[in-house]
Amino acid sequence: MASGRFRVLRSRPCSGHSGFHFPTVTITQLMATSVSTKAAKALSLITPSGPVRKLSLPALAAPKFRQLSRVIVPTNTSDGAGVALKRSIGGSKISELDPFLLLDEFKSDDPKDYEAGFPEHPHRGFETVTLMLHGNFKHEDSKGNTGYLTSGGVQWMTAGKGVQHSETPMQADGLMWGFQLWVNLPAAKKMQEPRYQDINADQIPTVELDNGTTFRLIAGEVGEDVVGPVNGVSIKPTLLDVSLPAGNSFEYPIPDGHTLFLYTIEGKLEVTDGLRVDPSRLVIFSPEGNAFQVKTGTESPARFLVVSGAPIKEPIARHGPFVMNTREEILQCFADIYSGRF
Repeated sequence: MASGRFRVLRSRPCSGHSGFHFPTVTITQLMATSVSTKAAKALSLITPSGPVRKLSLPALAAPKFRQLSRVIVPTNTSDGAGVALKRSIGGSKISELDPFLLLDEFKSDDPKDYEAGFPEHPHRGFETVTLMLHGNFKHEDSKGNTGYLTSGGVQWMTAGKGVQHSETPMQADGLMWGFQLWVNLPAAKKMQEPRYQDINADQIPTVELDNGTTFRLIAGEVGEDVVGPVNGVSIKPTLLDVSLPAGNSFEYPIPDGHTLFLYTIEGKLEVTDGLRVDPSRLVIFSPEGNAFQVKTGTESPARFLVVSGAPIKEPIARHGPFVMNTREEILQCFADIYSGRF
């Protein structure tokens, strides 16, 4: 989605379908998910989920809980053709959080904030992750692929050596709410073939714990039995959509050294003793430790994203929609896009 405000002056015709699979979505399904924020009293009621597995998380052996590093209030901005966003990573407050390059939240029930969408724009050298809490987008690209991203769905797109694509809202009104995350690729994989993982809500397992906590397991695994649908990603990500009841705590293992952040969606979340953060906040933890713990007060539940991955630790050369390792590689991106080699 976020296009880096790069407009292609010359587009190339589609080259035919390249074998990517997109889930089948009917017009009835698209229309069924249009709802205003006034009607959405509980977000959990408007974000579809997949099969539920009731589990007890294994006890953490000798847990070393991560320490809070900082809390960031996102900056209001816009991208694409004027889509209103809250940007927390990739802006003036934090340029990147290796391996994560950008995090945007888009949320509005005013069509003027999203109806223009994201016209055709290129990407090279990284991955985009689009997570829809509610709403519908149509995706098209320069390889001839077309697909739909609907409420509760996720698209993990590996741009690799390059693709031009567009994202167009498929609703005239109602709530549009979701996130886009950019994930860096290591140098050895920046020029790989583009790849899509388009995942419908009913393909994402939901884990229910004994205390009533639920989380949608998008990437990662719980034990040997429950595995998120995202696969084959270099950074070995964890991506959870957690709903924590009032008066409870949530502990979860994260590999020591992996980058970890939370993004608050609803309610107040206690991220360290005595500090509760509001919705739409980026919560960054230190890299040391093998688990994290958060809590809710007795007055209200909370919902939040958990995102982690192994840092790449390579030089970053970045310009708009291109993320490479050197300035010369960025110049080659521009040469390729204007000569029609995307």
